[in-house]
Amino acid sequence: MNRLAGVTSPYLLQHADNPVDWWPWSPEAFEEAKRRDVPVLLSVGYAACHWCHVMAHESFEDEAVAAYLNAHFVPVKVDREERPDVDAVYMEAVQAATGQGGWPMTVFLTADAEPFYFGTYFPPESRHGMPSFQQVLEGVVAAWTDRRDEVGEVAGRIVRDLTSRSLAVGEGGVPGEAELAQALLRLTRDYDEKHGGFGGAPKFPPSMVIEFLLRHHARTGAEGALQMAADSCAAMARGGIYDQLGGGFARYSVDREWIVPHFEKMLYDNALLCRVYAHLWRATGSDLARRVALETADFMVRELRTAEGGFASALDADSEDAQGRHVEGAFYVWTPAQLREVLGEEDATFAAEYFGVTEEGTFEEGASVLRLVRTGEADTDDGARVEDVRARLLAARELRARPERDDKIVAAWNGLAIAALAETGAYFDRPDLVERATEAADLLVRVHLGDVARLCRTSRDGRAGDNAGVLEDYGDVAEGFLSLASVTGEGAWLEFAGFLLDIVLERFTGEGGQLYDTADDAERLIRRPQDPTDSATPAGWTAAAGALLSYAAHTGSEAHRTAAEGALGIVGALGPKAPRFIGWGLAVAEALLDGPREVAVTGPVGGELHRTALLGRAPGAVVAAGEGPDAGTEFPLLVDRPQRGGAPTAYVCRHFVCDAPTTDAGELAAKLGG
Repeated sequence: MNRLAGVTSPYLLQHADNPVDWWPWSPEAFEEAKRRDVPVLLSVGYAACHWCHVMAHESFEDEAVAAYLNAHFVPVKVDREERPDVDAVYMEAVQAATGQGGWPMTVFLTADAEPFYFGTYFPPESRHGMPSFQQVLEGVVAAWTDRRDEVGEVAGRIVRDLTSRSLAVGEGGVPGEAELAQALLRLTRDYDEKHGGFGGAPKFPPSMVIEFLLRHHARTGAEGALQMAADSCAAMARGGIYDQLGGGFARYSVDREWIVPHFEKMLYDNALLCRVYAHLWRATGSDLARRVALETADFMVRELRTAEGGFASALDADSEDAQGRHVEGAFYVWTPAQLREVLGEEDATFAAEYFGVTEEGTFEEGASVLRLVRTGEADTDDGARVEDVRARLLAARELRARPERDDKIVAAWNGLAIAALAETGAYFDRPDLVERATEAADLLVRVHLGDVARLCRTSRDGRAGDNAGVLEDYGDVAEGFLSLASVTGEGAWLEFAGFLLDIVLERFTGEGGQLYDTADDAERLIRRPQDPTDSATPAGWTAAAGALLSYAAHTGSEAHRTAAEGALGIVGALGPKAPRFIGWGLAVAEALLDGPREVAVTGPVGGELHRTALLGRAPGAVVAAGEGPDAGTEFPLLVDRPQRGGAPTAYVCRHFVCDAPTTDAGELAAKLGG
């Protein structure tokens, strides 16, 4: 047992029994490296990472490799999901040095935490032009022993290069019509017309870009934007990246056709996609979008919800197969023989045709990933038979060994889940989903804010972790709280969002509107991380900008709106050039151009007018609902907004101009149609 025992990270705990003498990221680890005059091996990964498991089994569980490591290095293990700041800083160095990155990330550092050699996965034996891990270790030791001056020069040059980088937030101010039109044109050029989505293999769900496309269509009526969004969503929902039996999405597709996924299921992907499909249904009424939104919400609640009411980070890609081997995708794939065993000959033939299961297989060893291979709406035929087959296959799958679950709670990703579940529950009359969102929000307030009045990044089993929240935590949790406030009519969530956003203004904002990923009083790394581009989740920069803008619309706060506009300068600069990587910023910019609209409903929460307001497609519109003498104390938008003739009444304003109040749901819907 090494120094990882007792930590909150399931990923680190997976390595607690390694023969490697791992340290968690800490000042003591670097002090030890300085005392022993040895380099630090920094290994960064996460619990659901397939190749992290492979390298751990091949190298970190090997006694000989561990003995060499322990003798010549101070090994430090980092969960990138707990310490995204550490991950971001060194990943930037890896990408700058090698032109690529990924996990596991392997970086060699001096005792001053300065990097000098980089890589990702290293095999136990040299192959495909890659040195073995043992060769890498021996090479680093030789350089450290015989060419120390050269190592120091390399490390110093890398640090100088990283610290000299700065981001111009855009001299032209907030993005306007021209920049958003250019972004749309660039997306059109990158769009895969045959298979949906953007780019080639591997292909990731473009959640934030689809949100921009839906908002752009709502504001401008651009049919091409809606078509790209709808076709991409249909392709993903029909592909192997979507779990056709249990709902929910895998991390990405290894091919451009969405057939074979990388099987890990992440909370953030499913939260973002649940919300996207709900918004697509709101725009189009698509039955497919409705089904996928609800199935994805149910998947999150059923498989990721923890006993404390939050949502776990991920399900692993790997699990035991029938032969007891720990392999990727074993829980999800099927052979024709397995179908026959569960369904019998006739239904197995039907299921194989329906779900694309072949004798050759679409995955490994003759197994296939289930997908919908029929075109158009044909998959809705034989509905009762399909549901019967699906239910029987799902019941049989439940008897298989399940993938491991990373059950730590990440604040940002729970914020995304809160927004998705609250809105999906409101749209489809599922109060249970709203209740699950509320319980997760309660956990964040109770455990992640606690008594310190600052957000912590993670918790596990109801115990807060030691790592401070980063900008994406503040932005995404505030976004979730604002959505919950609009859906439930409970003003406390608006107040909590404001509290978090005040910390963003005070601790994360630099001169000229730029934002940093860490607070000004956070641990000092070799560079203060700062990245406005989306990864698998919205960038903290633009997540905060969106929440700041919504909060300003709710409250009239000029400080919060000014901060949002300042932060969006970077979108004007990057949006036309790289729209695929700043989709959430473009979505926020659409809200800014539209107002965003402010909707006050003086009437019952959950009533017809309130529901109509929530279903409005106007980009980024904020909704406040409530009645009675105290309503205005919870929502500033409800102050001095009386009912007309004693009937529930809606008020719509934007750009400091208000429409005439209405008691008619149809008239309100027309005002919010985009």
